[in-house]
This record gives sequence, structure tokens and C-alpha cells, in this order.
Amino acid sequence: MDKATFETLFDVRDRVAIVTGGTRGIGRAIAEGFVCGGAKVVVSSRKSEACRDTEAHLRRIGSGGDALAVPAHMGDLDAVAAVVDQTVSRFGGVDIVVNNAANALTQPLGAFTAEAWQKSFDVNLRGPVFLIQAALPHLERSEHAAIVNVISAGAFLFSANVAMYGAAKAALMSFTRSMAADFAPRGIRVNALAPGTVDTDMVRANTPEAQKSMANASFMRRAASPDEMVGPVLYLASDASSFMTGQVLLVDGGLVPH
Repeated sequence: MDKATFETLFDVRDRVAIVTGGTRGIGRAIAEGFVCGGAKVVVSSRKSEACRDTEAHLRRIGSGGDALAVPAHMGDLDAVAAVVDQTVSRFGGVDIVVNNAANALTQPLGAFTAEAWQKSFDVNLRGPVFLIQAALPHLERSEHAAIVNVISAGAFLFSANVAMYGAAKAALMSFTRSMAADFAPRGIRVNALAPGTVDTDMVRANTPEAQKSMANASFMRRAASPDEMVGPVLYLASDASSFMTGQVLLVDGGLVPH
């Protein structure tokens, strides 16, 4: 390892990254990290105003990078395809896809409704898979193609209280491994990030007692900051992890036993 090679390990300058759910929480922190590293970043979320605000924010903090926000609901496959189309129209290609958008809808086991099931799996599983499918021809042309699927530590735990969410995330982990095997000959790496409890709006929607319990469940006995997910994602998306594919990186404070 020489200094010049070392300095390229985490280099994402001029790479084009799509980050779904990129206007708040983990997704926004990841988008900030990419644009600070000089990447061209496209964020999507359901709310147009949040998209406009985030695009302006990313452009302000960018370090030679550029930003675009595209309003899109991950449950709408036409909107999902439009994210890729607008990315390519603006920046000419796609190098990185980070599937971060999620729906925390939950119902008790034994009391599921078909509508809730559809809503959960459309956003947490179908949308991410079809986003990758739409981006695939462009990723195949990239020399640094990387996909990062943000799943959850809940995919590995007894998650009876969030069974639909946990199951969808476990299924996305399965797709991560299948895609890694299929896409490797095309030069595309596919990995997953599994966060534990992170201080986001999704977690704050719980009662204070539940939030405390969630934070105390890991060895580190605290919730992570969204910024603490940036380094792991940058690792998975950059050449620093060039010989890594089909893996899940648990960043959970020691929540999941091995």
C-alpha cells in the first residue's frame, strides 16, 4: 500500500449516487457524506418541499459535488423509474445506489390487514428491488458500481412487534445476497447495512419508554447518531470495500448476537 493508493480508498469524487429516503435521518446524513466527498448526489423522498430544502442544503455544503432531489414514493414503480431517469438525464449515469427509504408501519401478528401488508412490502421490499432493476443498465457501465441496501438489525432478531417490517428487511437481505451472486460478473457489488437503534424520526415516533428500551438493548446502551452510519456506507460504496460483496455490515452497538 502506497500513499497515492491509500488516498483513493474512500474517494467518491464525481461518482453519481442515488439515496432514497434522503431528506431526513440516516438517508440525509448519507447524502451529506457523499456530497462532502465530491459525489453527485440524487436524493428522493415523498415530500416535494423536503426535497427542495434538502437539494439546496446539499449544494451549500458540497465539496465540489452537486445535488438533485426527485420527489418519489417507493411504492410507485413509475416514480421509482423516474428517479433513475432524472439521475441519468442530469448526471449521465449511476455509480452508487443506496436503498434507505423505509416504512415503519406495524400491526400485531394475527391482526394484519391486506392493505397494511401491501403498503409495508411495497416500500420496504418491492420499491428497492425495482429501483436496482431500473438502475442496472447504468450500473453495468460504471467502473465503480456499488449497491448498499439499508436493512435493519431487526432482520436478525425476534421482532414480533414489528414483524412486517422485520420480514421485509430480511427479504431485502436475501435479495442482497442473490443480487451479489448474479451481478458480480458484471462488476457490480451489492452489500447491506444493518443499523441498530438510531436517533431518527422513526425511532422518536415511539413512546419515551420504548425509545429508552431500544437504546439500552445494545452493549453500548445508547442510540446512534445518523452521522455514525456515514462511515460504514462510505466504506461499502467506495473502493475501500472492493473485494466485498453479498455481505451485511451490522452497525448496531452490539445489539445482534453472533
